[in-house]
Amino acid sequence: MIALDFSTADETKQFLSQFSNDRLYVKLGMELYYQNGPEIVKWVKSLGHDIFLDLKLHDIPNTVYRAMKGLAALDIDMINVHAAGGSEMMKAAKEGIIDGTQAGSTVPKLIAVTQLTSTTELAMQTEQLIPVSLMDSVINYAKTTHQSGLDGVVCSAWEASAIKSATSRDFLCVTPGIRPAGASLGDQQRVATPDKAREMGSSYIVVGRPITQADNPVEAYHTINRQWNGA
Repeated sequence: MIALDFSTADETKQFLSQFSNDRLYVKLGMELYYQNGPEIVKWVKSLGHDIFLDLKLHDIPNTVYRAMKGLAALDIDMINVHAAGGSEMMKAAKEGIIDGTQAGSTVPKLIAVTQLTSTTELAMQTEQLIPVSLMDSVINYAKTTHQSGLDGVVCSAWEASAIKSATSRDFLCVTPGIRPAGASLGDQQRVATPDKAREMGSSYIVVGRPITQADNPVEAYHTINRQWNGA
């Protein structure tokens, strides 16, 4: 998945115009959605690309249910919530996404964020006051997500194998924090290369700046895609 971390529709359109021969899986996040609204989702979908709408909903169950019901109408392919919202919130999100999907259409995959890949164990323990290891926290969130009926989690590639062992081999592990060897880490902490992510059990990798800020984004995308596919 390519993370379309842009602010404007014009930037997004200029970037995607370079990929006229590719059907992509793209991630639209808060920055793009909050500043451009549902229309940007509809436009990207009109190009034939798959969409992971990365809004990380986190609120009381009824609010999340209603929000998910509305977002399902955008014909997205995947969306997420924060696992920290709890099992009742996640179950409400699942109900909302099902109720909002048009008859005959595929229900979008629903996943939950465990711990952000920018979070360190020290920060988690001192700021969130979670007195266990980062891995234990991630596994606990993943098990709660699985038990709530969701399709998977957002996690670090380094946690994917343990999560699948604790849940199911079919449980999705969507992993940001992917950097080709030698690339800048930026604000990410728990990072992995594309081939290492594959080896550790990632279901999908999410790549932003190494593609969007590359001199040749199309070439960078295909290079990372080959590494992800073991070529």
